[in-house]
Amino acid sequence: MKDIDHTDISADDWDELNFPRSEDNEFDAVVERAISRRGFLGGVLAFGSGAAVMGTGLLGSSSAQAQSAAMGNRFAFTPIDIATDFDVHVPDGYEWKVLTRWGDPLFSDANGYDVSEGGPVEGSDRVFGENTDGMESFIYRGKQLIAVNHEYTNRKINMPAANEGTPADAGDVTRLQNLQGVTVMEVAEGEDGWSVVIDSPFNRRIHHNSEMAIAGPAAGHDLLKTDADPTGTLSLGTMNNCGSGKTPWGTYLTCEENFNGYFGSTNADASYDEMVQAGFERYGIGTDGWGYDYHKWDPRFDTSKNPNEPHRAGWVVEIDPTQPDSTPVKHTGLGRFKHENAEVVLAADGRVVVYMGDDERGEFLYKFVSNGTYTPGGSTEGLLDDGTLYAAVFNDDQTGIWKALTPETTGMASLAEVLSFARKAGSAVGATTMDRPEWIATNPHAVEGYCCLTNNRNRGVKPNAGGDDTSVNGPNPRETNHYGQIVRWRPHDDDHASDTFDWDLYVMAGNPTVYNNAYGGSDNITPGNMFNSPDGMAFDSTGLLWIQTDGDDGNEEDFAGMGNNQMLVGDPVTGEIARFLTGPKGSEVTGLTWSADRRTMFVGIQHPGGSWPDGNGLPRSAIITVKRSDNGLVG
Repeated sequence: MKDIDHTDISADDWDELNFPRSEDNEFDAVVERAISRRGFLGGVLAFGSGAAVMGTGLLGSSSAQAQSAAMGNRFAFTPIDIATDFDVHVPDGYEWKVLTRWGDPLFSDANGYDVSEGGPVEGSDRVFGENTDGMESFIYRGKQLIAVNHEYTNRKINMPAANEGTPADAGDVTRLQNLQGVTVMEVAEGEDGWSVVIDSPFNRRIHHNSEMAIAGPAAGHDLLKTDADPTGTLSLGTMNNCGSGKTPWGTYLTCEENFNGYFGSTNADASYDEMVQAGFERYGIGTDGWGYDYHKWDPRFDTSKNPNEPHRAGWVVEIDPTQPDSTPVKHTGLGRFKHENAEVVLAADGRVVVYMGDDERGEFLYKFVSNGTYTPGGSTEGLLDDGTLYAAVFNDDQTGIWKALTPETTGMASLAEVLSFARKAGSAVGATTMDRPEWIATNPHAVEGYCCLTNNRNRGVKPNAGGDDTSVNGPNPRETNHYGQIVRWRPHDDDHASDTFDWDLYVMAGNPTVYNNAYGGSDNITPGNMFNSPDGMAFDSTGLLWIQTDGDDGNEEDFAGMGNNQMLVGDPVTGEIARFLTGPKGSEVTGLTWSADRRTMFVGIQHPGGSWPDGNGLPRSAIITVKRSDNGLVG
């Protein structure tokens, strides 16, 4: 394997360099099927080797345009232009402010940020972590709490004194481990705006060495047993925490995504049993990792010594933000893959439904349905483990079915194996390969779900890591898709527990100034609102859909006129989309939640460029607040 500096490439790029896929797809049959299928409203537009399915608000939908004109838009702002600078921009009548940044102390005894060093190892678990991502807000005994993920570190920035960001000793590794994971913090609004309540009893850092419990069908299985924990029921650390979720009973769900990059081997010739080796290949567990070099200093991450340790990562973790001494729980019932977020809703009969995407090119969309029902104030034990995991099949006729993942349907030996290798299970039932399924959001005013399909340059080029066909298909209708789209589904019988659904595309991102075909986007994309790579997503209380991007901000060629990554808002009824916020150049806009009174929006800015937000020293990821100047509602 090549020694790749992951600070300079994406997770998908690293996987592809180290685990190349063969290019053996054939398209003729898929193309013929795609071109012949019907559209929801406007028919079909054929292009290249595929075709685009048009749904409400999309290309060719004159009825949606007429409805939009009749209703007027529901946006309480004037959309803004693109930006290409190293700053944040919001509409007139709104203002933003930094709430907290990487390295800011959560406790008065923390050393905090240092402009030249980033911060010492000592106390690095008592400051706000790096690269914020998913977050949720909670009210407990009148206190406003926020739980927020810290997805990964920029090693060259977080360790500026290190040689090209390479850890020189165990202390460097500890600092990196401490800066990732989750922060729980109390925030409060005063005369000068919002700030972190230093030394709040709720403030807490959960990182790569924090104790975790393991629950559900895979707990105690041989796959999860290690020398440090022969029971297979305890673990250390939660890592590469990407998207988030919130349960009806008030706990926080943090999702482990690109966990594979933390593992390596000090023995390049180490051999593993057939099941473990196959899992390593499907999940991208290699010899060198991403340059974190944990395996050189911490044997827990050395697969030649602890081959089962990677099986203890890649789960959804539940944290109680109101109980700072509580032990987080990894829920194996929700499956093991590169989780983006976990969107929790209730079925018509009170069962818990969790929608999840596996963020890698050509992987699957999942749903968990509990056996038990949720009762406010009742026991929640088992509601995230005792149930059935499903993978989605999207048919070209715009219907779909959720396929149960069980030993019987997959041919796998046990439920623990099914859940530990959920990707393999999804392949076994013929789940639809998707263009990197990221954040999922459900409409609070309608029984429908939305998923950001960020991009997939391998669509129509090569299969996924499991060898599954990735030719164009219904919800993924463009080859070499570098713009992305948002798929929407409506469960039958208005019940999220239903096994069947109808689907359409809410939007196909694109560039209408460059392309006069489906790569120009759907008809709700214009030169004034175009974007690429939808990633984060959340509904506000009024039913508007907020969309955050993590794409190419080069502002040239295919991406000319798109500017920096941004946050837009969409109306699910009319299909209209408008740009609300732009981030600093180099950044991803990710993570969104609201204050209890809905007058403040908390937004994450990850891996900014330049020296944002301080104007000097190192760039620092941060959470910002966005408010209306008249203190009106913002969601």
